[in-house]
Amino acid sequence: MNGLILILFIPIVILFTYSNGTVNNVLSKELQESNTKQLSFLSSQIDSRINQTMDFVITFSRDPNVQKFNGLNIWDDRYDRMQTRYVVQEKMMLQSGVTNIWPVQYTVYSQQNKEAISNTSIAVDYDETYLKRNMAGKWTYGDGESVPAGTLKAFYWFYTDTFGQQGTLKGSNLVVKASFGHENIQNMLDTYKAGGQGDPFFYHKGESPILNRSASQPLADELIVYLDGQSLQDTMQKVVRLENKKYLVSAVKSPQLEWYLVDIVPVDQIMGPISSSRNLFYLAMVLLFAVGLSASVLLYRNVQRPIRKLVRGLQSVQRGDFSVQIDSKANNEFSFLFYRFNDMSRQIQGLIENVLNEKLRAREATLKQLQAQINPHFLYNCLGYIINMAQMKDEEAVVSMGYNLSSYYRYITRLEKQTATLDEEVKLIVNYLDIQKLRNGRIHYSIDIPEEMLKQRVPRLLLQPIVENAVIHGVGKSYSSGEITIRGEIADGYCKVYIDDDGPGMNLEGQEALNHKMREPLQEEMGCGLWNTHQRIIHQFGDRSYLSFKKSPLGGFRTEIIWELTTEDERQSKPVQQGDNQHADDHSRR
Repeated sequence: MNGLILILFIPIVILFTYSNGTVNNVLSKELQESNTKQLSFLSSQIDSRINQTMDFVITFSRDPNVQKFNGLNIWDDRYDRMQTRYVVQEKMMLQSGVTNIWPVQYTVYSQQNKEAISNTSIAVDYDETYLKRNMAGKWTYGDGESVPAGTLKAFYWFYTDTFGQQGTLKGSNLVVKASFGHENIQNMLDTYKAGGQGDPFFYHKGESPILNRSASQPLADELIVYLDGQSLQDTMQKVVRLENKKYLVSAVKSPQLEWYLVDIVPVDQIMGPISSSRNLFYLAMVLLFAVGLSASVLLYRNVQRPIRKLVRGLQSVQRGDFSVQIDSKANNEFSFLFYRFNDMSRQIQGLIENVLNEKLRAREATLKQLQAQINPHFLYNCLGYIINMAQMKDEEAVVSMGYNLSSYYRYITRLEKQTATLDEEVKLIVNYLDIQKLRNGRIHYSIDIPEEMLKQRVPRLLLQPIVENAVIHGVGKSYSSGEITIRGEIADGYCKVYIDDDGPGMNLEGQEALNHKMREPLQEEMGCGLWNTHQRIIHQFGDRSYLSFKKSPLGGFRTEIIWELTTEDERQSKPVQQGDNQHADDHSRR
């Protein structure tokens, strides 16, 4: 039962584990793709802001007022120059106000006039060394000036109106500087974090990272150490263990700033609900298995074990052991069933014993009746012979007949036993054949039975009726015949005795009819001798023992007596040695 429950649970657990693993893989893949898309979108937003700034710088550098600011201004008076400066400054402040979500500081440098204008409240001086140092033609982090400790730098881009040569100054160039601080990046990071579960920051190897305002500094420091040891591509995504937890780290490179936008997402936080449901399922399976195991134990103790007791009791009854009793300590329906079974077993045992006793008494009465039927039959024949011999004045024959007849009756009147050894039966047959030989000189007989077979116990007067038939119906019906042989053997678990004569015999149809009558009830027209002998063999040795009638090798009639050996008989039997026929020699008559 427990094995069956386990077999039922195993496929469910395996199927759930497989489906849960598939779901985890799909969700993990979707999470990675979603995180990469969101991070790429944020990077494109930052680059879009930067591109807008660069477009404005390029357009602004071609503005007539800006060009006028960098001109020779020979014919302009002081008021015109101030007016030009004011217009340029207003346009820069206006642009910065329009994009207040992305504030940018603009500064215009006139190399021609050695002047500078900025949209900041701080006055800016023209410094050509400063300009030459920063003319990189791309965005840079910092402008080479020192900043206070703990203060992050700004991003700078210097644009010159020199066609095709952005990294050089020719002495009369107009230079526009655009810069924005780390706050712009932080604002974008904070907005991104507010809409998701990540913890983004801006990273460049060798520079202090720009963190969102609610970032975990220890976690960021540990991740930066990890990133410093990696060779980053344009995009990167890995699961990294930080602070003994798994995190999904995604990085996307900004083409304009060449910094990496990095996002860190706790995997356990994302997959936590799925893991919780999985663990809850496993816990439910364990509880169900425990409940099923407990139920199976109770079922085994209260149902299966009593049923097994009942089955064993029935099997004992089937084997014939009706004394079996079933003990029960339980107080349930099975206790009543066991009580009724025990009562039934006792009643059947009583009935069987009564039937057996009746059967034994009936069998004993049948044996006595059969023997009583045989004894008068033989006596009538012997008395008739004595009368004949007395009338013939053959005193020697009468004495010999009297001696053999007395031996015969001494044997058959011992009614205390219903069986005898085959050796005793053979001696009786010798007495009988000697009597018949006195009456009929043509009779010759031989007896050849193995020594170990002579020890077999058989019904009394087993051979006499058959030998009598051989004498009367075989030898007695032919003036030329007179040979009778009695031979025995043990083969294939059976004892076999063959009584042959050389008389006229019987045709095949008659043999088959006689064999058939042996298996039917006794009929009035049938003689009782052979039928009685057949019935006594069956009573003594069972249904597999019988009489059989065939044609004799001597040309006359053969009667076969066949009975089955019991296990004890087979154990007592010994192999017959060649030439061991002393008994046959002792009783052979020629």
